[in-house]
Amino acid sequence: MDQDRQSVRRARVSIALVFAVHGAVTGSFVTRIPWIQDHLDLSPGQLGLALVTPALGASLAMPLAGRFVHRYGARAAVRGLMTLWCLALALPALAPNLPVLCLALFTYGATAGMADVAMNAQGVEVEQRLGRSIMSGLHGMWSAGGLVASGFGVLAAHQQFDARLQLAVTALVLTALTQLVCGGLLDVRPEAEAEAPPRFALPPRSALAIGLVGFCAVFAEGASMDWGGVYLRDVTGSSASTAAACYTAFAATMTIARLAGDLLIRRFGPVRAVRLSGAVATLGGVLVVAADTPYLAIPGFALIGIGIAVVVPLAFAAAGRSGPNPSQAIAGVATITYTSGLVAPAVIGAIAQASSLTVSFAVVTALTACLVVSAGALRQSSPSKKSPEPVSLQRAG
Repeated sequence: MDQDRQSVRRARVSIALVFAVHGAVTGSFVTRIPWIQDHLDLSPGQLGLALVTPALGASLAMPLAGRFVHRYGARAAVRGLMTLWCLALALPALAPNLPVLCLALFTYGATAGMADVAMNAQGVEVEQRLGRSIMSGLHGMWSAGGLVASGFGVLAAHQQFDARLQLAVTALVLTALTQLVCGGLLDVRPEAEAEAPPRFALPPRSALAIGLVGFCAVFAEGASMDWGGVYLRDVTGSSASTAAACYTAFAATMTIARLAGDLLIRRFGPVRAVRLSGAVATLGGVLVVAADTPYLAIPGFALIGIGIAVVVPLAFAAAGRSGPNPSQAIAGVATITYTSGLVAPAVIGAIAQASSLTVSFAVVTALTACLVVSAGALRQSSPSKKSPEPVSLQRAG
C-alpha cells in the first residue's frame, strides 16, 4: 500500500512536469507567430487560415491517442506522443510559403492533440487515485511551462533572433526533457481481453453542456494566444518585443490563477468560480477592445488570462464525474474544446479581414460573458475517493 502511494505521488510529479513541457512547446511557438507572419508576408486572413490547421489536425488525430494507449500502455503513449509534439515545434518556422506552413501546422496540431488527450487522461487517473482535485494545478504547470518558454521567446524577438534556429534548438531541448520526466508515470494498461477503442464516437450527452462552457474559454484563450501579439503590433503600434510580451502577461496571470485554482474551487465551488472568472475575463476583453496603447491592452489580456484559467480544468473534472463512463466524457469535452480552437483563428482572421481586430476581440469579449450565464453546466457532485478499480485510459482519445 505504501508503495502504491509512493508510485501515485511520483506519478503526480511526473505528469505535472509533462504538462509543463507541453505548455513550453506552445509558449515557444506563439511568441514567434509575428515573426512567421512577417517572414512569409501573410495578411491577417492568410494567417487566420494557417492557424486553423493546428486545431484541425488535433481534432482529427485525437481519436488515435486512445488506440495508441491501448496498444502500448499509458507511459509509453505519453512519452512517444510528447516526443513527436516537441519535434514538431521546429516545423512551422521552416516553412517557405503558406501551403507548406499549413502542412507544418497540421502536423504540429495533430501531435499536440494526441499528446494532450493522453496526458489529461493520465492526470485524471492520478487525481482519482489521490482522491482530491489536482487538475487545475496540472493545467497551472502547463501555463508555467508556457510562461517560461515565452520569456525566452520575448528575449529572442527582442534580439531579432532567427525563429528557425531558436525553435529547432528549443525542440531538441524539450525532447530531451520529455525523456527524463516520463519515467514516473503510471503505466496503466487495458485488460488483455479489452477491445481497442473505436476510431470515432459521438460525445455523450452529459459532455455537451460542459463542453460548450469549455468552448467559450478555449476560443478566448486561442484568440489571445494566437492574435494577442498581432493585436498589440497592429492596433496599438507596439514593437516586436512588446507584442511578444503580450503572451507572457497572458500566461503569467493564467499560471497564477490555475496554481491557486484548486483552493478557489474548494472555497466557492465550480459554478461560482466560473461565474466570477467569466466576469473578470469580460472586463479584460473590454479593456482590450478600448485600448489604443499597449499599457491598456496588456493588462486586458492579463485579465482574460485570469478569467479563463480554471474553466477548462473544471470542465475536464466535471466530465470525469458526469456519468458512468468518465473517459468517454473527457474525450467528448476535449473534442468540443479543440473544435473551438479550430474555429477561433479563422473567425478572428476573417472578422479582422472584413473589419478590424478590434471587432474580432469584441466577439471574444461576448463569449467570455457567456461563461457567466452557462456556468451552471458545471454543477456536479464533489470529487470522491478513487474506487478500487482504476479508470481505464483506453477511451481517453
